[in-house]
Amino acid sequence: MSQSDHPCCGVIEEVQHQARRRRANRPQPWIALKFTVGLSFLIVGYTTYVYVGRFCKDMIMKSSSALGDQATGVTELHLVAFLVVFCFMLFFVMWSYILVITTGPGHAREYTKTTLRPGHDRSFTPNNDGRGTSYELAAPAIDLSRPSPHKLSQNHNPNSSSFSGNGQSVASQASATASFVAKVEENSQANIPGPEEAHVFDALAAPGAPPFPETATLPTYANPASSVREFNTDRSSPKFTRRPLMTPVLLPERRYCDKCKIVKPPRAHHCRACGTCILKYDHHCPWIGHCVGAFNHKFFINFLQWASIFCLWTFSTLLGFVIKSQLRSPAPELDSNKIAAVVLYGLFGIFCIMVLSTQLHLTLLNQTTVESLHSRSMRDREQDALSDTHRWYEIGAKRRTRKQWDNEWGEIGKEGNLWWLGSRRVNWEAVMGRNTSPTNPRFDAEGRWRRRQEWPAELQ
Repeated sequence: MSQSDHPCCGVIEEVQHQARRRRANRPQPWIALKFTVGLSFLIVGYTTYVYVGRFCKDMIMKSSSALGDQATGVTELHLVAFLVVFCFMLFFVMWSYILVITTGPGHAREYTKTTLRPGHDRSFTPNNDGRGTSYELAAPAIDLSRPSPHKLSQNHNPNSSSFSGNGQSVASQASATASFVAKVEENSQANIPGPEEAHVFDALAAPGAPPFPETATLPTYANPASSVREFNTDRSSPKFTRRPLMTPVLLPERRYCDKCKIVKPPRAHHCRACGTCILKYDHHCPWIGHCVGAFNHKFFINFLQWASIFCLWTFSTLLGFVIKSQLRSPAPELDSNKIAAVVLYGLFGIFCIMVLSTQLHLTLLNQTTVESLHSRSMRDREQDALSDTHRWYEIGAKRRTRKQWDNEWGEIGKEGNLWWLGSRRVNWEAVMGRNTSPTNPRFDAEGRWRRRQEWPAELQ
């Protein structure tokens, strides 16, 4: 007996599907959200112990495992400077980290009320006409003068008995079609109204109707490849026009969240891990235990700045002294804790620098990580369109086409950004200081990108 024959298999699959849906809509437990926060404190504590208790203390106590001494040019003044700089940067790293984990990103539920989906309660107005729905709306008009494709295929099939080697005349085709029409009318006479009521045009009964052509002649080109090439290079063709998405992203119908039952403010998105909508949602960061949003975005950037500097400083000093100690004779034994600290500082330093560079770039554009994905997808679509319309080596033609699009619409990341404020400095101030989000006047009231000729006069 196969598995599909068991009646309980469908019930089990349905229960599993519902359980997956509940887990997908349910936020992560508190311990899972805050686990990496505790792990971060442990890593900082361990690396601080290695740098101060192993690295600096061994050189102060002049231990045999010290990585530097007076013979290598390391004096007590240098050690004091190392400790002061390390403690200074560690203080700012911990201060900025505590700020970003204790400051909420901003929950949209606290600033808007739950409501029904806009437009769902619009009552349907029935047709009160006593005659009912018109025939044109109930069913499309059928031209009974044309035979069905199946009948035509039988008439043109070489293996059919009705096929003649010398071909059939137009009159014989018309008689076969007429018989087919008569049969259809006879079978559907009870269900289909007359031609006058159904607005059906009988081409065979019309005295001046042209005969149905036996063959159709298509236009031909002397050189098909050249004709296609001429079409592709036509700048008036719609294929050579930038076609941004015309989705009205600012409409309440587009901003409604089915999970939170609210109309999200602009730039807000639902976080599956937190289980709520976040104001100016950038991304969910497990290292801070919640999302990066409107209220903690600047603290997150400050933390990345100090963390990058701190990791670079500790990594460079530890690695430099480890290499220098191994070049002298006799070389001290390598401490596994110092090697582990070098690896941790190096990995976290690279990670923080990469995230910081991305965040700085998006801040200067006044974009979030989610919003940048839409711009990237639009660039990818345009690149595919250029690859289809130009050969791979026509780099100059691609550049001219893209420049033509920019002259018509503006650049994708700037004028094509709904939240572009006019300059990088104003964008930086809007994120790091004022925390404002006015819309780009190059877009309409519903959030659709307009052509340059439709912009305000002072922006053209």
